[in-house]
Amino acid sequence: MDDISTGTLTSLLVLLIVISGYFSGSETGMMSLNRYRLRHLAKQGHKGAKRVEKLLSRPDRLIGLILIGNNLVNILASAIATILGMRLFGDLGVAIATGGLTMVVLVFAEVTPKTLAALYPERVSYASSFVLSFLMRLLYPLVWTVNGITNGFLKLLGLATSHNGKDNLSSEELRTVVNEAGGLIPRLHQNMLISILELEEVTVNDIMVPRNEITGINVNDDWKAIMRQLTHAPHGRMVLYRDNIDEVVGMLRVREAYRIMVENEFNKENLLRAADEIYFIPESTPLNVQLLKFQRNKERIGLIVDEYGDIIGLVTLEDILEEIVGEFTTSVSPSLAEEITPLPDGSYLIEGSANIRDLNKSLNWSLPTDGPRTLNGLVLEHLEDIPDSKMSIEINGHQMEITEIADNMVKQIKVLPVLKKNKRE
Repeated sequence: MDDISTGTLTSLLVLLIVISGYFSGSETGMMSLNRYRLRHLAKQGHKGAKRVEKLLSRPDRLIGLILIGNNLVNILASAIATILGMRLFGDLGVAIATGGLTMVVLVFAEVTPKTLAALYPERVSYASSFVLSFLMRLLYPLVWTVNGITNGFLKLLGLATSHNGKDNLSSEELRTVVNEAGGLIPRLHQNMLISILELEEVTVNDIMVPRNEITGINVNDDWKAIMRQLTHAPHGRMVLYRDNIDEVVGMLRVREAYRIMVENEFNKENLLRAADEIYFIPESTPLNVQLLKFQRNKERIGLIVDEYGDIIGLVTLEDILEEIVGEFTTSVSPSLAEEITPLPDGSYLIEGSANIRDLNKSLNWSLPTDGPRTLNGLVLEHLEDIPDSKMSIEINGHQMEITEIADNMVKQIKVLPVLKKNKRE
């Protein structure tokens, strides 16, 4: 290179540093892309996304190509910088060239381009894909050879080198993606998607109507009592039983009972004949499983039984759908808003029948949900006794005052605001 002028060598060195920055930025940009957005754009026909997706289908070859180009450029730049240093500073120029080139490459060929590529990965990747696709075809034999040697060495170490091209997300990761969607997905839709993901973590026990609240008709009652219950039926279906809820005989559609009345054939025999068979659900069945079972069996309502076959509650298709979209305005059960009364001091007066999961979701609390499903049950479990007078307790950092007790139940509880602990200086 003695015949090449210093100015030419300097210009060539600058060009090599720019090319090195290109390879460094391309590598960071390609690896920083959102793969799901890339896949979506490729399916929509975006040409740049298609090129990048093709390159990323074999990341080992892409990285091999970039590193081959980057190392060739950096080695050549180092040689030119050494020649320039010796021309300008003599033997001391080798040390000066090494230190100067290291700083220049670090700033202009590494940190700066990689930072820009990390901030704008799509712009960098789509633009650089033109050159990288061309270089991949041009240098394919060299890239194939280098990757063959590398993959062979990794196999000797017992490491897998295959890539199935699938980036599957777990439910937790998908939940994070939905939460971080921001304004791209309306908040209401985000809540619905999160609720769908949480169906597998919630069981029918958590949302069931407890046994003591099941509305049913005792077919052994007199006709006036049966007629009165049908006339004032709060639901479209009623459980028919004999004396005890464990002795269920069928599930009656109220409109079917009205039809029998209109046809003047209303008697116990026809009433029982019109009833559908009871659909039983094992306790602790996840909601996502039960939703599919309702669909498969064409059912809308079922009675929940424990391991001994005793009825412990009732769940409907609407109850599961409410877990996804929120409470329906047609529900006859008290809503959470009706069970909570905010007080001026920031505390809440809450009915003991309030659902713990609903309280946690609505008020952003952290009451335990792995035990009782109602606030009353949680307090009784904590006390291990039924209180006979008003008292104060603390559960998971929440100060509670029992304000009303009746029928062996805690009817009303005042929950004080959570005080934030002062940070130590």
